[in-house]
Amino acid sequence: MPAEPGAGAAEPLGQNHVRRLVALRFAWFYVAMFGTFGLFLPYWPVWLAARGLSASEIGWVLGVSFWPRIVTSLVLPLWADQHGTRRRMAIWLAAITLLGLVVFGLVQDYWLYLLLSLITGASYAAILPLGEALCLHSAARHRLDYGRIRLWGSLCFMLVSVAGGYGLERWGAAIIWPLVLLGTAATLQACWTLPEIALKGGSPARHALGQLLRRPGLISLTIGANLIQASHALFYGFGTLHWRAAGHSEGTIGWLWAEGVLAEVLLFALGSVLLRRYHPCSLIALAGLLAAVRWLGDSLTTALPVLVVTQALHAASFATTHLAAMHALRSYLPATLQASAQGFYSALGLAPMFAILTPLSGWLYTQLGGQAFLVMAALALLGAGIVLTARPALRR
Repeated sequence: MPAEPGAGAAEPLGQNHVRRLVALRFAWFYVAMFGTFGLFLPYWPVWLAARGLSASEIGWVLGVSFWPRIVTSLVLPLWADQHGTRRRMAIWLAAITLLGLVVFGLVQDYWLYLLLSLITGASYAAILPLGEALCLHSAARHRLDYGRIRLWGSLCFMLVSVAGGYGLERWGAAIIWPLVLLGTAATLQACWTLPEIALKGGSPARHALGQLLRRPGLISLTIGANLIQASHALFYGFGTLHWRAAGHSEGTIGWLWAEGVLAEVLLFALGSVLLRRYHPCSLIALAGLLAAVRWLGDSLTTALPVLVVTQALHAASFATTHLAAMHALRSYLPATLQASAQGFYSALGLAPMFAILTPLSGWLYTQLGGQAFLVMAALALLGAGIVLTARPALRR
C-alpha cells in the first residue's frame, strides 16, 4: 500500500489518491470473491447433479463444507489478529482452495467429493473474514463507505449469475467447473493486492476469544443474525433445482438470481442512511421478518410474478442483515479484535447453522418440496426475536 502522504499543499490530492487506490483494491477483492459465489451458489448443485448425485447427496456435499469452518473461521482470524498476517494468510487459503477445486473436477466419487468439500470449505471460508476485517479497518481509517465498496461484489455476483445461466443453457453443466476455477484464481490474485495492516496491541488468541465471549449482547447478535442468514440454506442449495423442476429456463433462473443481487446492491448503496437513523439490531429484526415473508411466498408458488417479488426481498433477508451486523461489529469492538470478531461471527453462528441446515434442507426438500421453505420462514422469525434481545447491550 502506498505510504501515507506527507504534509504540504499537495496533501489533499495525495490523500484522495490513496483513498481511491485502497477502495479499488477492496472492490476487486469483493468482485473476485462474489463473482465466484455467483457461479457456485446457483450452479454448483447443478454440476453435482450432472455428476450423478441425488438431492440428499448434494445436501451432504454442500453441508460438510461448513463443518471445518466452525474451527478455521474462528482460529485462523484469531491467529491473524495476534500476528498481523491477515493478507498473507488469505493468500495461502486461496491457493489451497484453488488446488482442491482442481482435484474436484478430476475425480468422480461421492466420498471424495465429501473429502474435498471439507478441505475447500475449511480454506475458502476463512478468506472472507480476513478480507472483511481489513476492509472495515481501512474504511474507518480512510473515511470510506464500506457498503459502497462491498456492492461491487454484489454487482459482479449479479452479472456472473446471469451469464452462468446462459452458459449453462448453451454448454451444459460441464462449463461450471472451469468457470469456478477461473473465479478462484481471480480471488487468489485479489488477495495479493490487499494491503497488510499491522495493528499493535493484538491479544493472544485465547485472550481475544475471552474478550469476545464477555461482550454483552455479542452472542445474541451473532446467533440471531446468523439464523436469518442460515434460513437461506434451502434456497442456496436447491433454489435453482426447484425452479428448473417448475419449468423455468436457465436464462430466467439467472435473471431471478440477478434480481435478488440487484436489490442487494441498492441496499448496500443506500444502507448508510438507514444505519445513521436506526439501531442495527432493529434493522436486523426487520430483515428477519421480511425474510419470513420471502420464504412464505416461495413455499406457496413458483409462479414467475411471485418469484420476482420474493427475490426483491433479498435486499432485506441478506443485505440488510449483513450490513447491519458488520456495522454493529465495527462499532462495538476495537480494531485489534476485528478479524477475530469476523471469525467469531462466522464460526459461532454461520458455519454450524449452515453445516446442519444444508444437509437437512436436502432431506426436507426430498420430503416436502417447496413447502420446506416454511421451515426457513420459522428460522428467520426466531432469529429476529433473538437479535432484539441484544439491542440493550449494544452501543451504537
